[in-house]
Amino acid sequence: MTSIKTYKLIDERNNQIVFDIKKMEDIYNKSAGKVDLPHRHDFYIIILTSKAQGIHIIDFNEFLLKDRQVFFLSPGQVHQIRETQKPDGWVITFSRQFLVKNDIDYRFIEDINLFQDYGYTPPLLLNAEQLKQLNSYSAQIFETHHSITKFKSEMIGALLKLFLIYSNNICDIHTKDPQQLHAGSMILKEFKNLVEKHFSEWHKVHEYAKALHVTPDHLNRTIKSLIGKTAKEYLQSRIIIAAKRLLSFSDKTTKEIGYNLGFNEPANFSNFFKKCTGVSPSNFKQKH
Repeated sequence: MTSIKTYKLIDERNNQIVFDIKKMEDIYNKSAGKVDLPHRHDFYIIILTSKAQGIHIIDFNEFLLKDRQVFFLSPGQVHQIRETQKPDGWVITFSRQFLVKNDIDYRFIEDINLFQDYGYTPPLLLNAEQLKQLNSYSAQIFETHHSITKFKSEMIGALLKLFLIYSNNICDIHTKDPQQLHAGSMILKEFKNLVEKHFSEWHKVHEYAKALHVTPDHLNRTIKSLIGKTAKEYLQSRIIIAAKRLLSFSDKTTKEIGYNLGFNEPANFSNFFKKCTGVSPSNFKQKH
């Protein structure tokens, strides 16, 4: 059976998964420009490009890799970078443990809505001034990370939070009342947790709405107002990404994958997959 390679972020001194920052050109030089296989990480990734050229594939969606971009990847997302020239930029990686250690509430990551769990995750496009500011934060983080200063981890945590807040402000679409926004964010967080737990069993929005004690219409409207897609679209995306990963990186048959994802009949799975993607599961498997 084939499987997706998973990278882990380890601090060798105490075997803790924490934080790292690297220059993109150093990573490119170390690999001699060789393209890595599609893989995933068990930590968060920020990729800031000053200069870049190529393609970045994230969960089967292809984006042009170019100058003045920021990519935000969540743990578990499958991606691959195909560079056609040496890049200039930063790769920042950190774990949930690092957030906890530096008193950064996990809800903060949920609220800024920069990191998507899967699916369509385009880069944030920057102008020259925005790039300059994010490069400044990154350079300060890099310098601090390689220093022996006191409270180094706390300084990095503070700078990382500034980086994320600044990025969020660039694309901030939240114009709602703060109290309303907070209530919606709590529903979004609980909905995402339920989807992760039950997407292979519950395929209908009303099942999640019932568990959250809201109506399906309210759930759809709330989720769409925060992430730009309805609860139904989010749920379908989660099932499709799971299907694509199994079709691409396992030797399971289409029938087995359908059963694993909660479809009683292979035809139901095939129809669902084709309706959402435009191709049949078997054709997708052959292509990938």
